[in-house]
Amino acid sequence: MLPDARDYASLVRDFRWAVPPRFNIGVACCDVWAALEPARVAILTAQVDGRVTPTSYATLRQRSNQLANTLARHGVTPGDRVAVLLPQTGELALAHIAAYKLGAIAVPLASLFGPDALEYRLNDAGAKAVVTNAAGAAKIAAIRAGLPGLAAVFSIDGADAALGALDFHREIAGQSEAFTPFGTGPDDPAMIIYTSGTTGPPKGALHGHRVVLGHMPGVEMSLEFLPQPGDVLWTPADWAWAGGLLNILLVGLYCGVPVVARKFERFDPDAAVDLMHRLKVRSGFLPPTALRMLRAAAPKGLREKVQLRSLLSGGEALGAATLAWGREQLGITINEIYGQSECNLVISSCAAIGVLKPGCIGRPVPGHDAAVIRPDGGRCAPGEPGQIAVRRPDPVMFLGYWNNATATQKKFVGDWMTTGDEGVCDDEGYVRYIGRDDDVITS
Repeated sequence: MLPDARDYASLVRDFRWAVPPRFNIGVACCDVWAALEPARVAILTAQVDGRVTPTSYATLRQRSNQLANTLARHGVTPGDRVAVLLPQTGELALAHIAAYKLGAIAVPLASLFGPDALEYRLNDAGAKAVVTNAAGAAKIAAIRAGLPGLAAVFSIDGADAALGALDFHREIAGQSEAFTPFGTGPDDPAMIIYTSGTTGPPKGALHGHRVVLGHMPGVEMSLEFLPQPGDVLWTPADWAWAGGLLNILLVGLYCGVPVVARKFERFDPDAAVDLMHRLKVRSGFLPPTALRMLRAAAPKGLREKVQLRSLLSGGEALGAATLAWGREQLGITINEIYGQSECNLVISSCAAIGVLKPGCIGRPVPGHDAAVIRPDGGRCAPGEPGQIAVRRPDPVMFLGYWNNATATQKKFVGDWMTTGDEGVCDDEGYVRYIGRDDDVITS
């Protein structure tokens, strides 16, 4: 956690990493709070019809333990990969927590992936089990013959013999509510997040259990010292991506802050405003595209309905017009962030302490040595363009690419992990993003 200070220089000066020798994401994001405050709300599931179902940490522990026992009964052992192909649902959180407790490796997959994309990732990861819904089970059934290592598919929509899917809820119902979590260390593998691009096959960024701890300083800074009393978190971003999974879901659970789960087929500005109003969302992550859609839709009563305390955004530059709109219509300054799947949220703005400069993505988050470097690994002088990079060791940095040592080696220049993003740093340490040095981003 960040030191108790409210100026950037003090935060950087006084911050120290405190990564324990044993750490498990499932325990830290579920069991710790279940022991301290069993009734505390972990997830608020919002249905399309307006119903809201709260899930307590006690329930999260009970059901994730049952799921861990179920996975073990189907042959999943520590180190095996468990794919999660679901939209924002409570079952997605259960699947992740259960996999981590079991010592397995979670593989988040986007619901929008087609059969080819799924087959490549499931094969590359060697997934032994998949937790999905009826739509996902249908996609997997079409490629099941090409997935010889896949032992079980669990559908939250019920069993379907034709699709080879087991009933998720029925399978866990009879299992023990007791489970002894696997004793993982911070560097033990926890998840594989696949990158996407056009320069070659997707690569699986393998992260250790420490990745949640590594995210905390950046989330605290961009969400202006999360957690604060009354905080409720939400993002429309898919929980399959680092932005949704790590910036919101897992850090929210780690901090004991309720996280809103709401399945959107596509982003709906009016529905989003209604959701934030009804569930009293105070902080969250809205990608620039969503913010621009909100701005264009101009929902009535936006300033009165939405009472945000803090908001982060990233993935592309917001632009001065969107920032000005945020101040006028949301009553806050949107904090921009920077990172990527391999090393997320290492540069951030924080308006609350004056870390903000138009046209810049922010300054390095305390605890992270992020800089703009030359091809030889030397730091660029202020105003000199170069590549944005992060120095290892760093708790938020990936362990390497799954089964791809060559790509991992190419990612580094000495101890600098390169990002493929061009930028320039000014004499105050603010980083301005220029663009990609390849064609990875297509849309």
